[in-house]
Amino acid sequence: MLVLTGCVVAPMDGPGPTVSESASVTMPQVDSNGPQVTPPAAPLMPSLFFAGGADSFQAWRCTPAQDLVSVFTEDELRLWSAHGAYRLQPAVVASGARFQQGDLSFWSKGDEAMVESANGRLACQRDATRKTLSRQDRPGVMFHARGNEPGWVANLAHDAPELTLLMDYGSRELTLPYRVTEMDNALGRVTLASGEAEQPFELTLEARACFDDMSGEPFPARATLAIGGQVLRGCGQGIAP
Repeated sequence: MLVLTGCVVAPMDGPGPTVSESASVTMPQVDSNGPQVTPPAAPLMPSLFFAGGADSFQAWRCTPAQDLVSVFTEDELRLWSAHGAYRLQPAVVASGARFQQGDLSFWSKGDEAMVESANGRLACQRDATRKTLSRQDRPGVMFHARGNEPGWVANLAHDAPELTLLMDYGSRELTLPYRVTEMDNALGRVTLASGEAEQPFELTLEARACFDDMSGEPFPARATLAIGGQVLRGCGQGIAP
């Protein structure tokens, strides 16, 4: 069985670390009676939470049993499995489209794909497609996550370390500051904790193939929210400007 795990995520072209495609600029506030005061800015999210400008995410159902998520950008393929996320570059092929990163390759033609690595081969069939979320869909939101049973939604603001939670199918809303307790850009993992002692929570985001457990729609990140004695699981996506 092919297990897509342990691969190093290829960095973005050009200098600098692999970070979010949703970088925001916070203008300093000017106090006429004193020095400038700069409010805290929202942290940058790993680029593997984002679609890279692609219009839609594709789900792939593969044999041996493993499900993948992909997007095709202008210059690369972003691929998510249950074990990690990968960025593959275009490679020469006689027909269809082929992408490669080290010993990992992805070849597709129409609704079929073949994924190969040192661990084996997957034969895949295209399944559900989901349009990527935009700032027009979620104004002011840098990352959107949601889950079911009970229904919940989490939105990270693009301009401040602030989280808005809709709990219990939208019947309860909380807006809370947060702090970053873990950030791994290369692996695509972030953990956030509450900035208020009166309302503790922890939200962990991981760049992994994720599928809505009701609709089957594909997402590039898994979200785990621990709050009020509950552990809620769902899927999410970074939203670029």
